[in-house]
Parts: sequence; structure tokens; C-alpha cells
Amino acid sequence: MNLAKLTLESLNKKLDAYERLMRLDKPIGILLLLWPTLWALWLASRGIPDWITLLIFITGAVLMRSAGCVVNDIADRKYDGLVERTKNRPLATGEVSVKEAYLLAGGLALLAFCLVLLFNKTTILLSFAALFLAATYPFTKRFLAIPQAYLGVAFGFGIPMAFAAVNDYIPPLAWVLLAANMFWAIAYDTEYAMVDRDDDLKIGIKSSAIFFGKYDVIAVMICYAIMLDLLVYVGKFMDFGKFYFIGLGAALLLVCRQYILIRLRDKSSCFKAFLHNNWNGLAIFIGLALEYYSRSKVI
Repeated sequence: MNLAKLTLESLNKKLDAYERLMRLDKPIGILLLLWPTLWALWLASRGIPDWITLLIFITGAVLMRSAGCVVNDIADRKYDGLVERTKNRPLATGEVSVKEAYLLAGGLALLAFCLVLLFNKTTILLSFAALFLAATYPFTKRFLAIPQAYLGVAFGFGIPMAFAAVNDYIPPLAWVLLAANMFWAIAYDTEYAMVDRDDDLKIGIKSSAIFFGKYDVIAVMICYAIMLDLLVYVGKFMDFGKFYFIGLGAALLLVCRQYILIRLRDKSSCFKAFLHNNWNGLAIFIGLALEYYSRSKVI
């Protein structure tokens, strides 16, 4: 009885460690990956996405974000123990072995690929690029001055995949949307990097917060402005009406709120600003969904 209880406790601890390794206890990364994918799905399907396709992309976002987190911790395992915010991660504490982490990342990526096989050849080919981006991003922090730009492409690659899955081709608008997501990622991940700037300087990790230096706040705001300008272009190109632009207006107000949070560079406030980006993505999605819903009612 005691042996069974001990085994169950050990299993629960291991599962808890895997959950934290995949960041399932912190879903903000999944949401920031998911929102631009949903924008693209709604645009590609003209507001009426196939529910099976929608479910596959949502599941794929969870799997690939989880796999990306595992790969990130494998790459950073020698550094995480030196950073206050990351010192308790499962690989840094030894709760999970490197071999276990590799097997977990591989299993998650394989499950995601099995889902992609349900789509057309174009989407399957794009999935290899998506996997490459997710697997290599953690290492860009060693040599890229602004690895957040690479993250933006990796996090936004669901955009061309969504268009390909729905229409079997990628229109130029998809790349505009991807560019908007890249600038959005630079903005919100710079806020995140402002929390770790001192530790990153000590251990030699590169980040946009270090690159921008004393101009970090204004750089974040410029990136938000470019993102919103590109999304305005999308709206004009698609001849969208008030609902879409109300959504962008709400996102702009949220950006103003984030400026207030980061302007003094307080670490806890910068992290709060980063977390608030979920609401930016949601506001834009609601505006987009309502725009298409209103059009269907008129028809």
C-alpha cells in the first residue's frame, strides 16, 4: 500500500515537472501563438472556418508551443539556474533529465506533424519550416541582436499555414499579417526581456531589451505602432467596416495602458504589460470575427 502510494506520488511529481517544462501552467505563450493563427483562419475562410480545421490548429498551437518550451529549456539549461526567474525550471533543478526532455519534445512535435498530415501538400511542406523555426529560435539568443524578431516569425508561421490549409495557396496579405505579428512579438517580448535584462547581461544572452538600451520603451511603442499600421492596411485592403477598426482601437488603448506600465521600467510592471498582450490579440480577433458576422447578417 505504501509502495503504491509512493509510486503514485512519484508519478504525480514527474507529471507536474513535465507540465511546468511545457509551460502548460503558464498559457500566455500558447495564447500569443494562437491569436495570429486565428486571425489568419478567419481571413482565409472569410469568417466561416471549418470547425475541424479550427480544432486542429488550436491543438497544434498547444503542441508546438509546448515543444518549443522544452527545446528552449534544453538550450538554456546551463543558464536558467543563474537567472532568478528561471532557476526553478525542471531541467535546471534536475527534476527532468535532458534525455527525457528530448523525448518529450520529439513526441510533441510528432503529434503535431500527425495533425498536419490531414491537410494538403502545401501545408505539410510549410510545417517543416515551422518546425525549423521553433527548434532553432532558442539558439538565436546567442548571436542575434534582436532574437525577438525571429520569435515573431516563428510564432506567426501559423498564418501562412492557415491560408495554405484553407485555400491551398498563400496570398500576399498573409505575409503582411506575418510582418505585423513579427513587430508585435518584438514589442511584447521586449517587455518580457526588460525583466531579465540584468541577468542576461551577466550571462551573455542577447535580447532586444539590451540592444535598444535606454531607448527600449520608445522602441516597444514604435513596434506596436507598426503592427497596428499593418493591421489597418489589412482592414483597408479587405474593405472592412467599423467592427474591425473598433477592435484595433481597443488594441490601441491597451497599448497605451502598456506604455504606462513599462515607462518606469519596473520589472513587475513590465511583466504585467507582457501578459496584457493576450487582450491585444483577443480585441483584434473579436473585431475581426464581428466584422465577418455583421457581413453575413447583411447578406
